[in-house]
Amino acid sequence: MLNTLQTNASYLEQVKRERGDPQTQLEAMEVYLVRSGLQVEDLDQLNIIHVTGTKGKGSTCAFTERILRNYGLKTGFFSSPHLVQVRERIRIDGLPISPELFTKHFWRLYHRLEKTKDDSCVSMPAYFRFLTLMAFHVFLQEKVDLAVVEVGIGGAYDCTNIIRKPVVCGVSSLGLDHVSLLGDTVEKIAWQKGGIFKHGVPAFTVLQPEGPLAVLRDRAQQISCPLYLCPPLEALEEGGPPLTLGLEGEHQRSNAALALQLAHCWLQRRDQQGIGKLRVSRPSVPWPLPLAPVFQPTSHMRHGLRDTEWPGRTQVLRRGPLTWYLDGAHTTSSVQACVRWFRQALRCSERPSCGPEVRVLLFNSTGDRDPAALLKLLQPCQFDYAVFCPNLTEVASTGNADQQNFTVTLDQVLLRCLEHQQHWSCLGEEQASRGLWSPSSLEPRGPAPLQLVPHRPHPCGTSSLVFSCISHALQWISQGRDPVFQAPSPPRGLLTHPMASSGASILREAAAVHVLVTGSLHLVGGVLKLLEPSLSQ
Repeated sequence: MLNTLQTNASYLEQVKRERGDPQTQLEAMEVYLVRSGLQVEDLDQLNIIHVTGTKGKGSTCAFTERILRNYGLKTGFFSSPHLVQVRERIRIDGLPISPELFTKHFWRLYHRLEKTKDDSCVSMPAYFRFLTLMAFHVFLQEKVDLAVVEVGIGGAYDCTNIIRKPVVCGVSSLGLDHVSLLGDTVEKIAWQKGGIFKHGVPAFTVLQPEGPLAVLRDRAQQISCPLYLCPPLEALEEGGPPLTLGLEGEHQRSNAALALQLAHCWLQRRDQQGIGKLRVSRPSVPWPLPLAPVFQPTSHMRHGLRDTEWPGRTQVLRRGPLTWYLDGAHTTSSVQACVRWFRQALRCSERPSCGPEVRVLLFNSTGDRDPAALLKLLQPCQFDYAVFCPNLTEVASTGNADQQNFTVTLDQVLLRCLEHQQHWSCLGEEQASRGLWSPSSLEPRGPAPLQLVPHRPHPCGTSSLVFSCISHALQWISQGRDPVFQAPSPPRGLLTHPMASSGASILREAAAVHVLVTGSLHLVGGVLKLLEPSLSQ
């Protein structure tokens, strides 16, 4: 029943059409809230931390929630999208709410909205709006001490922005994403993100490019919102041991710095004890915004950062000869960060004593993103194979409601995968013709990779395959060598393609297989569903 509300594609089109009067979107959300039995004022009780950004906002929220949970506070956490089960979007004390609690609140909200419909309104909000309303009801009913709320898309007109009085707001790194909805420049996107600022409510942001940072500053001044720039994590580590983060990747340090400021500010404004003594920061160079305070992180903060888990973001699963690198990066800047993380992880990985290594890319991209630009950024990783598949765990989604997407057809998603393969081939041809894979340009890779010459379009190209679902792609990549993922016998015809057949023997004989899964959080979620069956329980 929830999936029947999946009108996201048409909803986004509607938002674009109504951009002349975008306030209509928020007003409609407020009407749904009232019909659900709540007033906007009721949300003030939730002590909300509201976070937006282009990349890293989910990781920032995860760090923040874990820090505050370490203080013994009962936390609520609303995020999107989900990876394996829709219940992941609404969490209490870090755990997805139970199936029983989800079911109870779903039907209570659904029936209430049905009963309050009239000729002037649509009875049901769209999928994301419904879940946002449901999260507010769950958090109020469960009497959480605070709620960390991640913005869905943008900020100014996102349905979470009916929140009137958050305790503190945060803006993570900005970049280009959802350009058809938010604008085609980072400055336009910054204006949208700054829409969550509220009069008198402190807000924090990480260092941004000069243009978008100026937009955020102007937005804050217009609203009379005190906006601060987070000092780098190194500033908070001075005088103490280095901070250990539960999430890998250098870019997570920026998210952790923002999370520390959000948690610190929340604790201050809620008059919690044991915050640690503040000391005034004195920047050595002029900053475009007031610098947030530099303070000594408490043990609760340190342990919170260390213990943070956020699946599907710079996540590594080591399974015998296979190592899976999972990162849902889907924008130019986040894919750049993903590449840095992946290459660093490879440099630090233990080399097999004998036998070759193989690198495999598993990729998909959705929405209005530019897959050619993302794939070009992934080329320096020197993959032996590029594998493309839609965000479908199985070809038939029967009994897999959490992974269903009614806004696209199977033909559409398969055609997009074929386009990805074509982009990859063209990029390989360009590199080969320009001689970019000269030996001097390659990073050290230990034992020489297996030669795939018979099936490469160019001596320096990368073999590529398209599969109709994630399960088939993982069957081919793993070749039965993953001790957890034991798929049924491959369907007839899966290995009849010459490249698939020759590649299968290469993957079976490799001493180490490194697989990067990226381009879409939904793809990563489907992979996790198969590699980590416990996440479905």
